[in-house]
Amino acid sequence: MGLSGFEFATATRILFGAGRLAEVPREVKALGGTRVLLVTGRDPTRAGPLRQGLDQLGLSSVTFAVEGEPTVELARDGTATAVSERCDAVVAFGGGSALDAGKAIAALAANGGDPLDYLEVVGRGLPLTKPSLPLVAIPTTAGTGSEVTRNAVLGVKDAQVKASLRSPLMLPRLAIVDPDLLAGAPSGVLAASGLDALSQLIEPFLSARANPLSDALAREGMVRSARSLRRAVLEDTDPATREDLALASLFGGLCLANSGLGAVHGFAAPVGGMFEAPHGAVCAALLPAVLEVNLRALRARAPAHPALPRFQEVAVLLTGRAEARAEDGISWVRELCQALRVPGLGRYGLTEADVPMLVTRAKAASSMKANPLPLTDEELTEIVVRSR
Repeated sequence: MGLSGFEFATATRILFGAGRLAEVPREVKALGGTRVLLVTGRDPTRAGPLRQGLDQLGLSSVTFAVEGEPTVELARDGTATAVSERCDAVVAFGGGSALDAGKAIAALAANGGDPLDYLEVVGRGLPLTKPSLPLVAIPTTAGTGSEVTRNAVLGVKDAQVKASLRSPLMLPRLAIVDPDLLAGAPSGVLAASGLDALSQLIEPFLSARANPLSDALAREGMVRSARSLRRAVLEDTDPATREDLALASLFGGLCLANSGLGAVHGFAAPVGGMFEAPHGAVCAALLPAVLEVNLRALRARAPAHPALPRFQEVAVLLTGRAEARAEDGISWVRELCQALRVPGLGRYGLTEADVPMLVTRAKAASSMKANPLPLTDEELTEIVVRSR
């Protein structure tokens, strides 16, 4: 495959390791923060020790809880809080929803205006021109990789879609990934977030924009996810398992931010906009059918495509068998989803009547542009029907 060059951008710094949460207050102070907006998940008490650490260094903080997946309205509320409380730094502590909300708020507080001024697809798509407030991103789940990406996904209820605020200026100044934060996570959260992370390793590896740097991270991440995700969900987590899941998630975020995604995430955005459905579980439901349809389409229409041998490499990495064929990798993914009890999209209210609208919206999603090849309406419809 010829390489015409690539860019690789990420958070200014990444600190990885057990116990590194304790370093956050000192790092916030080093970034010049004096009054912190602490963006959390629905239970702000989880961030209690972090808030105490900020207090001990003389940093005041205001908590902003994110109850569900972030919306335009929530971004407006959080930005208004940051501005009225005169916050000069943002610490986002939680799952992907809290991290995306934190990134959106840090950007909007610095740039002014409304989220719809900058939103892709359904907004005006204006560029952000000022750097975000200094942002420290701390994931407490192992799934989205949002701590190292340059976008924030927001739901737009009126349009029934999810769309991104996106800019290099939104990259966190610091990402702190502490595997200890996964201890005690519910098995359902580990399953959905872990399968989201796996899809964010596989899709960039097969992407039309794949590059050697993200490829190396994707390979390493797939091996770690394959050996640890099932055990973490069905048995328990130990330090080594948590480390594998946290690294797989981090690497997935680095990969998607620099090599794009594909049809799994192309569908996930409109599904999340049309139904109350958790992003990671949606990605998991879609992944087996997307892989199968993409493989068949490549063999039929682009037999010399560089992504084709990569399907076999994915199979080898996931199964651990050197002789594995492309189909074996897809079977492995399907069996994993069954073992982790991933529900079909029908669980969230998707009916046959919704399929044409979903296909139309997925075709317009930014993630679909990096799919290995354009899929036909019939192929896209088949993916949705088989994922129900």
